Amino acid sequence: MSNSIHSTAQIDPGAIIGQNVTIGPNCLVEDNVIIGDGVVLDAFAQVKKYTRLADNVHIHSYAIVGGEPQHLAYKGEETWVEVGENTVIREFATIHRGTIQGNGKTVIGANCFLMAYVHVAHDCLLSNNVIMSNASSLAGHVEIGHHVMVSGMSGVHQFVRIGDYAFLGAMGGFGQDVPPYTLATGVRASLHGLNLIGLRRNGFSRDAISALKKAYQQLFRSETVREQALVQVEQEFGSVPEVMHFIEFIKASKRGVTPHKDNGEEA
Repeated sequence: MSNSIHSTAQIDPGAIIGQNVTIGPNCLVEDNVIIGDGVVLDAFAQVKKYTRLADNVHIHSYAIVGGEPQHLAYKGEETWVEVGENTVIREFATIHRGTIQGNGKTVIGANCFLMAYVHVAHDCLLSNNVIMSNASSLAGHVEIGHHVMVSGMSGVHQFVRIGDYAFLGAMGGFGQDVPPYTLATGVRASLHGLNLIGLRRNGFSRDAISALKKAYQQLFRSETVREQALVQVEQEFGSVPEVMHFIEFIKASKRGVTPHKDNGEEA
């Protein structure tokens, strides 16, 4: 099929446009933009330079993808935004390019859903199937795992990592890493156990969930020293891939891990 490009859209000759693309009224597509097949840009959407959109991305009205990073050291270097296939970006969302001090690119995975007024700052790395609800924001260098839910009006501090299948509650402030499979919420966020609804909906087995519950209990609810608890959990549940992923995430944390709600110390 041929492309449908409104007469009022401004498209730089240097942009590369795929097939079956729809670009609505008053859109802006700058130079050094690559747009895949089946992409839809609603009226007034902006795709700034050094942006790559995979197939079937849908950018709604007034969203801006590829804006310059809000970083004092940025001096106009060539850095990128990459958006994976089938991702939806809703109204007034903003996604900024990377920096040479970071990854050099900001990446949004496939099948993501970024709702209205979402902000993704420079050098963030979002995996596949991430949902960010209205007005949630990521500071620079944040890493988000697969199948993560970020609820509305939440903020994630720079360099924080959010593990696979985690659920972040609404209006939360997340300044430390959130382990995979967990639920965290609060202005100064704390863990509230496993994201059981999310795990069941995504087909996790009863055995895997049971092992994760026991691992969580040992790591976050016992009085065992963290290092010892990690060793004990690995010895007992090391054959369960989900538990090993849980352990490895915690071991790799540089910012510290979000504590359980009943604990004052880092957990």
